Amino acid sequence: MAVSPDQHSSASHFVREIEKTDGSVLKVYQYSTGDVGCVVWDAAIVLSKYLETDQFCNSRSGASTWSSKHMLELGAGTGVVGIMAASLGANVTVTDLEDLQPLLKLNIRENRELLSTGSITAKVLKWGETVTDFLPHPDYILMADCIYYEQSVVPLVETLKILAGPNTCVICCYEQRTMGVNPEVEKRFFELLLQDFEAEEVPAERQDPEFNSPDIHILHLRRRQG
Repeated sequence: MAVSPDQHSSASHFVREIEKTDGSVLKVYQYSTGDVGCVVWDAAIVLSKYLETDQFCNSRSGASTWSSKHMLELGAGTGVVGIMAASLGANVTVTDLEDLQPLLKLNIRENRELLSTGSITAKVLKWGETVTDFLPHPDYILMADCIYYEQSVVPLVETLKILAGPNTCVICCYEQRTMGVNPEVEKRFFELLLQDFEAEEVPAERQDPEFNSPDIHILHLRRRQG
């Protein structure tokens, strides 16, 4: 379970800085104790940097594919991916469990000055429960390292099936892990997911040239038609 801010001293959290291509810096607070959502995972960095690659963003003109797009992030944790998207012009809702809301809101506040062209809101969303508040379907759903707990696989897939419309693109980034139950969890997730979604893997040459790894995969997922 995540630990709430009032249980933390100032010494128990630390900041990770992520430089954008325009030279501005995202400052992301993390907690030194708590659940998996309390820290910035490598997959979140890889996905964040992917969003600002040249194929989506023109650093000279400032034009962005994400401008005014409706994005929903699942399992947002610290919120770094959603904050990056909002800084690139998207209208983002970052979601996670109740315990993570204070951390999400803290990071949104700390990066407010970078969000002049987009918007971001933090809300509670528990996979497998009612998600009608998050409809109509977003343009994009963002996920970074959400394939982790065995018990969350079915609720996550069911939630994706409801939230993803025919025109929604799910951008899923995950680190392939070989220890413990992780391979089985990953296998089960994709067995269920690919019954209703088609997947296209993003090759390394389309990712950020510095922030990528052979163990970290980015997929574009879309609902199967017909």
